[in-house]
Amino acid sequence: MGCVVGCLALSFPRVALVLVWLLGPVGYLSEPFPGGLWPIAGFFLVPTTTLAFAFATLSLDPVGEVSPFGWLLVVIGLLVDAGLLGGGGRAARRREADEES
Repeated sequence: MGCVVGCLALSFPRVALVLVWLLGPVGYLSEPFPGGLWPIAGFFLVPTTTLAFAFATLSLDPVGEVSPFGWLLVVIGLLVDAGLLGGGGRAARRREADEES
């Protein structure tokens, strides 16, 4: 089941965030972040990084702290988010170039 959730999180990170918020343990997305604004901003800007940071903070040892492996997961999440944003921009430019020709 964990692999299915992981694949869902990488394929559709915003859907995974909503599912974690609705079905996950109470406070899973609010405990790692100092205020209510950070999870909302993470939902719109860097959803994979938000999931990775919550997982690194609450699911890896020591609980409540981010281990070096947790920081690695956060960096990977940030790279995935950068790739998702960059890939969308490249596709839009490619479509514009095709329409002009």
